[in-house]
Amino acid sequence: MNLLTTIQTVVFISGTVFIILISRKSLLNFRAHGFYRFFVFEFTLALVLLNIPHWFTNPFSLLQLISWVLLLISIYLLIHSVMLLKKIGAIKKRGEVSANFDFENTANLVKVGVYKYIRHPMYGSLLFLSTGALFKNISVVTITISIITIVFLILTAKVEENENINFFGSSYLEYMKETKIFIPYIF
Repeated sequence: MNLLTTIQTVVFISGTVFIILISRKSLLNFRAHGFYRFFVFEFTLALVLLNIPHWFTNPFSLLQLISWVLLLISIYLLIHSVMLLKKIGAIKKRGEVSANFDFENTANLVKVGVYKYIRHPMYGSLLFLSTGALFKNISVVTITISIITIVFLILTAKVEENENINFFGSSYLEYMKETKIFIPYIF
């Protein structure tokens, strides 16, 4: 095993331990969206690490430029959505979904900023991250991992939407009609 492979393996194992720790409550409940999100985190980590050797290869090629744009969109979606949840969402403990991260337990339905267009910008961020990582080195393995990641992202969003319907009621159903899942106007 060469040095890069050793580093990738150590980072993957360390990352997996961290993801297990933050997801431990969710892993005990397959009805919680966090259960499926665990797999999104794992496959995204694998995809990023597999393509590490290619992150800066041919930096001005079309695939690399597309990749960097997708990665920048990912960062924007994550930062913007977390800020809005903290500012407008107003954290509220939800006993029935205790596996949530604190900032996910909002008292108010956030419908401004990026949330005006998409219901799950943080999952959209993961979609753009995994797709951006895919474009670093497209292969059968990375395409397969990307497809699996997208399937788990959709499962995560669908389960979370059921949780949100139970919590917010008809206002969330109306919100679903006004927005897309991950990408404004598209999907």
